[in-house]
Amino acid sequence: MKPSSLLPLVLVLGLTACQQAEEAQPSTADTAAPANAPAAPATPATAPAPAKTAVDVKPSFDCAAAASEAEKLVCKDPELAVLDRRLAEVFARAKAAPGADQARLAAEQRGWVKGRDDCWKSVERSRCVSEAYLTRTVQLQLDNGETTTPEATAYDCDDKSKRFTVVYYNDLDPKSAVVTWGDDQAIAFPMMAASGARYGREGMEIWEHQGELSVDFYGNRFTCRAAGSTAP
Repeated sequence: MKPSSLLPLVLVLGLTACQQAEEAQPSTADTAAPANAPAAPATPATAPAPAKTAVDVKPSFDCAAAASEAEKLVCKDPELAVLDRRLAEVFARAKAAPGADQARLAAEQRGWVKGRDDCWKSVERSRCVSEAYLTRTVQLQLDNGETTTPEATAYDCDDKSKRFTVVYYNDLDPKSAVVTWGDDQAIAFPMMAASGARYGREGMEIWEHQGELSVDFYGNRFTCRAAGSTAP
């Protein structure tokens, strides 16, 4: 699978189009009470409802009208439903931002929906759909300036054919890393690791352990160290 060369279009899923209606947006969350507001006594009539768990969360769209395999999967999987609602919230903020290009946002979202729906072709469909949601959510936050861009970490690699850098976005939700190798980019997400820091997505992975970064960039494997560091 080949990565995309432009971050604004990064889905890194290499998927083709299929028809899909645009997703409905969730309602705006209630404004939190001031931190110093006195707590009201809990009574059977006024006690707050229990916090919702992932199992209780529904997607931002009507599951009764779900047409694509991806939407049906989201309706069956509470974790994917959480990702769907998170994306809907971020998309709503992007549309409401001053000077937002509504036509561009709508076109990009339609393209994203088509890509997500093509996840039926993937061997790991749940992972494909999950990464589609995570990627689009990160893209929108970056495009909307919802975080400052940290300084890129440059690496010296044993494959010196292209420059390799990583920008770690630890303040985003979800946390992510934008990996750049030459003109190609991919958005990766934290993965379980016995030690060190590991990020990845389908087809690519970086794993930093004891000062060395192991890279698998869509079949291109090499090792790196942070530029200027000295090997032990």
